[in-house]
Amino acid sequence: MLAKSALLCNNGNMTKENYNIYTILDGMHKNAECELNFGSPFELLVAVVLSAQCTDKRVNKVTEELYKVANTPEQFVAMPTEELEQRIFSCGFYHNKAKAIKELSASIIELGGMPETREGLMQLRGVGRKTANVVYAVAYGGNAIAVDTHVFRVANRIGLADAKTPENTEQQLMQGFDEELWGHLHHLLIFHGRYVCHSRAPECGICALKECCKHYKKNTAESK
Repeated sequence: MLAKSALLCNNGNMTKENYNIYTILDGMHKNAECELNFGSPFELLVAVVLSAQCTDKRVNKVTEELYKVANTPEQFVAMPTEELEQRIFSCGFYHNKAKAIKELSASIIELGGMPETREGLMQLRGVGRKTANVVYAVAYGGNAIAVDTHVFRVANRIGLADAKTPENTEQQLMQGFDEELWGHLHHLLIFHGRYVCHSRAPECGICALKECCKHYKKNTAESK
């Protein structure tokens, strides 16, 4: 990914520091990509809904069986709510998630098909900006940064953003990085948050970013 990205990114919109951070992250997480399994944009949309406060590993186990029974908007609309709740129970918050899946499925049918733009996806009932960004970037190859808890934490901890909300974090990342890198940056920050920069105990000792990291620099200065 980096070889291609390096040719694309240094077009004047990025600072040297941000470019360095991007290249270091890319080197640390060479396999950074969406870890949700899906066979269509609609399947990805359902999986993203199920992934709220749930691991991708658990979602993949659930959808492996779920999609054998239903994997189209029409099939989910026809499925009794109680059955859907039972099938997604282990993902947590199954009442709300079942309702969201039923409502977005009905919206897609009303629209006459699955939207292919972020704006179109956000017209679906129950689909917010983060979910729309994931589907737009991953399923359709669009340029977008979805700010989940990992992206929010890591971006602000490293110093790529200084924001109080996911929305402002997204805007600052979009301003700080070239557009063609947004989708991959999203995955790099997620992987870094999952596997290195944990919420309670970041593994700074093994992190190649520590010399660039605001959090590490602050803690090092305070310990002296």
